[in-house]
Amino acid sequence: MSRTVAGARVLITGAARGMGRLYAERAVAEGARAVILWDNDATALATAASLLAERAEKGTLISPFVVDIADLGAIAQAAQRVRTEVGDPDIVISNAGIVRGKFFWEHDNGDDIRPTMKVNALAPMYIAREFLPHMMTNGAREARIVNIASAAGTLSNPRMSVYAASKAALIGWSDSLRLELEQQGFGQVKVTTVCPSYVSTGMFDGARGPLLTPLMTPEYVVERVWRAMLAGKPMLMMPWTVALARALRGTLPLPVWDKVASGFGVYRSMNDWVGRESLAPDAVELD
Repeated sequence: MSRTVAGARVLITGAARGMGRLYAERAVAEGARAVILWDNDATALATAASLLAERAEKGTLISPFVVDIADLGAIAQAAQRVRTEVGDPDIVISNAGIVRGKFFWEHDNGDDIRPTMKVNALAPMYIAREFLPHMMTNGAREARIVNIASAAGTLSNPRMSVYAASKAALIGWSDSLRLELEQQGFGQVKVTTVCPSYVSTGMFDGARGPLLTPLMTPEYVVERVWRAMLAGKPMLMMPWTVALARALRGTLPLPVWDKVASGFGVYRSMNDWVGRESLAPDAVELD
């Protein structure tokens, strides 16, 4: 792919605010053919679409769709509308996610566990399944799938059990998809799996980064992800301590690793989590 997304159709989930909106702004700035915004917050989505339209150059279409990706059936319906009204995207950035900062036994099956797994793990699969066939058959044009996972999917952490499970599932599927496409001759479709530590979007307000792992700014993360996407990089872990922790976890005996993680503050990082100030501590968080 070229150094920009000029001329491409870009679909972003969780696009009304946070990093999703930053990805959309980047696509607009680079002259994308269409920027397709998916979000479940109709008001925030309308505001974001209006602001993006003001910045867009002539020829860039801003297409907002109110979609609750926790409703897996709604994904197919929204995808059909995208194909009909805009055209199949060349780039899909599955950015939307939710988190619960609770001990596992405090989770409710219907309000916590099920939506977390749907939004974080299943929805990216359903979305990719809708648009992947076009990407695979359009061999003359490169395509990208970007799945925003988390460092939590690579390491266990108290008060993040369901979130960690959802992101571990996302990582496993995303990188397996990458291998399948490469091995079956569809190398024009590149899959990038992103595993960041805590990002200061509001979604993790109150969380404390472990030693040597400060909270990253959304702007920094978006810049790194964007470059990795264009380059077709398979895996992006940030900051560097995420990859180090993953390596140590895989080599050290578990009791030793537990002591190391505790000493570095990994296991205490969610103790003071509150999420967005406008929401209750156990409310849905979308970015």
